[in-house]
Amino acid sequence: MKSKSILFSLSVFLLFILAACGGNTNEEKSSEKETSEQNTVETSYTVEHAMGTTTLENTPERIVILTNEGTEALLELGVKPVGAVQSWTGNPWYDHIADEMKDVEVVGLESEVNIEAIAALQPDLIIGNKMRQEAIYEQLSAIAPTVFAEDLRGNWKNNFELYAKAVNKEEKGKEIIDAYDSRIADLKEQLGDKLNMKVSMVRFMAGDVRIYQKDSFSGVILNQLGFARPESQDVDEFAIKGATKEQVPLMDGDILFYFTYETGDGAATELEKEWLEDPIFKNLEVAKKGEVHKVDDVIWNTAGGVKAANLMLDDIEKTFLK
Repeated sequence: MKSKSILFSLSVFLLFILAACGGNTNEEKSSEKETSEQNTVETSYTVEHAMGTTTLENTPERIVILTNEGTEALLELGVKPVGAVQSWTGNPWYDHIADEMKDVEVVGLESEVNIEAIAALQPDLIIGNKMRQEAIYEQLSAIAPTVFAEDLRGNWKNNFELYAKAVNKEEKGKEIIDAYDSRIADLKEQLGDKLNMKVSMVRFMAGDVRIYQKDSFSGVILNQLGFARPESQDVDEFAIKGATKEQVPLMDGDILFYFTYETGDGAATELEKEWLEDPIFKNLEVAKKGEVHKVDDVIWNTAGGVKAANLMLDDIEKTFLK
């Protein structure tokens, strides 16, 4: 009887232990479920943009970008897109991003997006621009969550912050902007009295000559540095388009930078030569002083992104602090 009693007691004890273990297992499973739900909530985020609000359930991994400056933003954030619109010049990418864009699929141009090519890439995020692609927003949204910037203006940082939010890299984005702002402050200090020089900017395009003002990509950067500008350019506008020879005096300054948008047929280069060799241009004080400098159109205007901005600062350093 004594041995049976011991066996019974032992059985009850084991059952108690197993029940306790089972309870712990259920608690652990419940805890794991709660943690999983919390993680889902943490990775799900909402982006407010030009076309409304878009919710992304997870950090996107297959991104298609539909602007040149947006491509630069993603690369600077450490994100390689699966698809991107072709650079305005280059085959198919600007030289300064070509190495980073290897194996990225071309999905048309900013002004002519290839929707079928985008769909084939099965993206989990599309980033575009209302100014460029508003008409196809609904079609893009049917393919994947789509975020649009409002426009394409001079200050690249406005859109950059949106892109950083969209790809869930806000902290990285802040670091990049802080580093850029710090560089501007340092360079501004080094330039000192040179900032009093009136900087003129001119662009040559096939059939069009433009005098660039403050609300342009390079104009914003010059303004951030604190450079003076000739009176005709010291306004918060984009550019004087379709400039005539009679307006050449508006190009004068203490130093002049010009850039040429050459697509390959030589027309813009020919126009550049015609204007620079014109007696009216040669009679400008800036030309007489030999302070006319050609710079890269991609860097000073066309690319329009964070990488180009830093490369333009390199040019400023070489020119003024050599």
